[in-house]
Amino acid sequence: MTTTLTKPPAPEDAPPKRRSMAKRAGGHLHAGPIAYIILALFTIGSLFPLVWTAIAASRDNQRLAETPPPFWFGGGLFDKLELAWENANMSEALINTTLVAGTSAVTIVFLSTIAGFAFAKLRFRGRGALMLLVIGTMMVPPQLMIIPLYMMVAELGWTDQLQSVILPSLVNAFGVFFMRQYLIQALPDEIIEAARVDGASSWRVIWHVVFPTARPAMAVLGMLMFVQAWNDFLWPFLVLTQNGSPTVQVAVAGLGRGFTPDQSLIMAGALLGTLPLLIVFAIFGKQIVGGIMQGAVKG
Repeated sequence: MTTTLTKPPAPEDAPPKRRSMAKRAGGHLHAGPIAYIILALFTIGSLFPLVWTAIAASRDNQRLAETPPPFWFGGGLFDKLELAWENANMSEALINTTLVAGTSAVTIVFLSTIAGFAFAKLRFRGRGALMLLVIGTMMVPPQLMIIPLYMMVAELGWTDQLQSVILPSLVNAFGVFFMRQYLIQALPDEIIEAARVDGASSWRVIWHVVFPTARPAMAVLGMLMFVQAWNDFLWPFLVLTQNGSPTVQVAVAGLGRGFTPDQSLIMAGALLGTLPLLIVFAIFGKQIVGGIMQGAVKG
């Protein structure tokens, strides 16, 4: 009895359906009309709060209280913006908030990258327990720390000073966990071992190997921490005053004081506090998205 061996079909002998699927897999995917409709709805929903803030800032209290509310701009937008700028001392508030948010973001990114590298690639006793302790601090509600933190700030005499807002936000447990998870996948052990063989010290490895590898994640973390520090309200509201060294959120909160708050003036102040973030993202958005995609491809 003879056995006949059949060789597998060549790629050109594959069924037409399979070849067409393989051809499409190597090409670009094109979105259909339903995808564009869904994206348009999400875009409109995301932009609506900002557009409504601008519309409300251009109206007065009487028009905002009517039913239905206005859905188009009035003629007093720039007058309200100018009034909010003067009443809230917005120029000083923007400088203070930029200083607070920038310092917090840079320090968090720097320290979180170093700590994330240590937890991800260094071997030392108690590493797992320390990492669990860091993650455990994320479970503590921030409201529980306000009273002891305020007592410390008051005892140091830092009330109504910017260091009372900057120093508590220089370290972030989420940043450490975020950078650890990124470096576990993006930084191979072989690169670190090769640098060690070449005689590189620990700080040289961090500067020339870890930082370039972690640059996409550092950009994302820096953006998140900057926005978080910029939008922080509760703690700055407790330790700062509008007449001292206010941040944007404290300055805008001062616009709402009075027996009958001017809602349009509050909306104008909120719009002034939001515009710098939009400008920053418009300038650096492409670099941030490019860094995210670079990290995704590299991983």
